Amino acid sequence: MKGIVLSGGAGTRLYPATKAMSKQLLPIYDKPMIYYPISVLMMAGIRDMLIISSPESIDDFKQLLGSGEQWGVQFSYLVQNKPEGIAHAVLISKEYIGQDSFTLILGDNIFWGHGFSDILRVAVQQKQGSSIFLYWVSKPERYGVACIGEGNKVLDIEEKPKQPKSHWAVTGLYCYDHHAPEYAAQLKPSSRGELEITDLSRCYLQKGQLNARFMEEGIAWLDTGTHESMLQASMFVQAIQERQGLLIASPEEIAYRLGYISAQQLLKQAEIMKSTNYGKILLRLVNES
Repeated sequence: MKGIVLSGGAGTRLYPATKAMSKQLLPIYDKPMIYYPISVLMMAGIRDMLIISSPESIDDFKQLLGSGEQWGVQFSYLVQNKPEGIAHAVLISKEYIGQDSFTLILGDNIFWGHGFSDILRVAVQQKQGSSIFLYWVSKPERYGVACIGEGNKVLDIEEKPKQPKSHWAVTGLYCYDHHAPEYAAQLKPSSRGELEITDLSRCYLQKGQLNARFMEEGIAWLDTGTHESMLQASMFVQAIQERQGLLIASPEEIAYRLGYISAQQLLKQAEIMKSTNYGKILLRLVNES
């Protein structure tokens, strides 16, 4: 299983903050936004990841993340010249995907909560077909919405419907088998001029290979695409970390707990950040161990 983090897009809803940099480089409380989706993939046991971004920002991500060796993972990088849709990102990743299944996560999505990693680990073990991750929302008309039938079977997916048939929103997290680039190549651009991820998932639906993974109560899904949602996400992370004294979405901590790096490697990284609360928590983790 491979992982893809899509960190492209113009980020116009966050102007002027993103006029000179990718929104996924902006902080959500104490760490760059892209740390959150990377941490999701790491928690799922995925160590081989592709970072997709624009020509203007790809070098910034390389400088921030490097090879991934510091976290016991491997990063590759790919340029998406224009924001032509999520399914287009799948299409241009064909060579990277090869014959492997993969998990794709949007760079501005945050997931956290008890049981979430268990749901994801079950999904990534699937070798054929695809999975979408659904979250109950009060205003489904703002999202892609899954129509669910008996036995939690997906009957249809609609993009921002005026009259939603359910409250189950499709989040920015997807698992696909290696046929996804082939299906993406058959799609036609939408009215927005993009290859839509909803249409790609619908290909699997028509083949009876689309699985729904439901995120129950206790799991938080945050989409940080606006100034308001970024502030809310930062306050959420700050409140949890301060109350529990733990870090949310720390690649260093996850790598250490999963055995990807040693205590000595964690200590080396923590020392660099020892003047911050982030670094102090990592140092405490080493000492307690």
